[in-house]
Amino acid sequence: MDIAEYILKELKKKDVDDIVVNINKINASQIKFSDNKIVKTGSEILVNLNIFIVKDKKIVATSLKDYNTGEEKTISPSNLKQINKKNADQVINNLIRFSKNVKPNKDYFGIAEGPFKYKEIKDSYDKKVLNINEIDLMNKGINAALENSSRTNGIIEKYLFENSLFTSNNVHANDKSTGLYFSIRAFKDKEASGHMNSCSKTLKKFDVYGAGKTAGEIAKSARNPIEGKPGKYDIVFSYMPMAALLNNIMNSASIFEVEAGLSFLGNKLNKKLGNFNLIDHGNLNGGFNSIKYDEEGVPTQKNYIIKNGILKTYLHNSSTAKRHKTKTTANAGLIVPRPSNIILEGKKGNVFDIKRGIYITNVWYTRFQNHFTGDFSTIPRDGIFLIENGEITKPIKNIRVSDNFINLMKNISLVSNTSKHLKSWEAETPVTTPEVLIKNINISKPKL
Repeated sequence: MDIAEYILKELKKKDVDDIVVNINKINASQIKFSDNKIVKTGSEILVNLNIFIVKDKKIVATSLKDYNTGEEKTISPSNLKQINKKNADQVINNLIRFSKNVKPNKDYFGIAEGPFKYKEIKDSYDKKVLNINEIDLMNKGINAALENSSRTNGIIEKYLFENSLFTSNNVHANDKSTGLYFSIRAFKDKEASGHMNSCSKTLKKFDVYGAGKTAGEIAKSARNPIEGKPGKYDIVFSYMPMAALLNNIMNSASIFEVEAGLSFLGNKLNKKLGNFNLIDHGNLNGGFNSIKYDEEGVPTQKNYIIKNGILKTYLHNSSTAKRHKTKTTANAGLIVPRPSNIILEGKKGNVFDIKRGIYITNVWYTRFQNHFTGDFSTIPRDGIFLIENGEITKPIKNIRVSDNFINLMKNISLVSNTSKHLKSWEAETPVTTPEVLIKNINISKPKL
């Protein structure tokens, strides 16, 4: 018997009300490069066994990890491969003992009742990914960037994801997918750089050449920047900065953030926020975070979080949905509902057709001054350009976006005809976004 099924069976004997046992295995390899050369290679296998139990509304959870780099092994708190019935019983007994010292959570209302039927997700698993030559792909991206730049830094990664889920409410589900990620930053000189990435579940949609070429072109155009001036501007946010901004908006749509008083979307349900659609799509074909079910086994789905500018729902699991007398959006997170694949839609047009503005190709250090009101700042990096009479003109430097997310959403004006599916270290949740014209945004000077 599989150890996860054994744990579920034994916990049921303890009269536990709700049980979720999840095994998540990630087989990953990566290559890092700097100055156009490989500086580090590595591979790892990470296996997580997650156990969540509720008894008399007392919630207890634990995670057992098996982490193997091929060179050394880190085990915390015990070796998953060595978990047999005897030490599984010890883990179970510890969970039951701990639960006796936990206060009941009166706001907990249970997990979903299965069984469920799951739809296969297209372009989710590609066996070709497992046999790719990462070095050839990396060099293809680097060479594309070097057409317009002098040197590059970045990373290429390959993944095989395997997941199994068992619950006390008749859920037994499995999911397997592949993944590819490429991030490249190109440099023309000390002050001129560009950045782009690509992520995909399949080899055919993995565009290392396009990412490298875009990064190199931005770097070439960013030479000899002039000092940016503070003021109000119409701004065209390219794909990378929009991914970061949309992550912050969608994270604030989690009911956990709302209840914690950390969301600028609190008290905004059914209110007009702008003129756009914001979607979370858990089973998006080819979506980098797509999976057939959420963490309690509910089939994932497409949710309009904001439709025609109106906030329609927060991200919910089954318990929070019951508490708020609504339906789950299949975004469990057993404790914190969270997004899967973010999609932005809006009125299409020529986003550069403005008299005076700024084109921002990347940002970093996006930080809140006030989570509840949505006041934030972020620092543009890599290529930043003035837009004058519909044309991208001079590169600029040393500016900061200092504004408010409610104002930002209200002023979304146009989106480009082309969208990209990407993620980054500033945007952990993958995003499908166009370039976006947002009007009347405040630009300040960063503090040195």
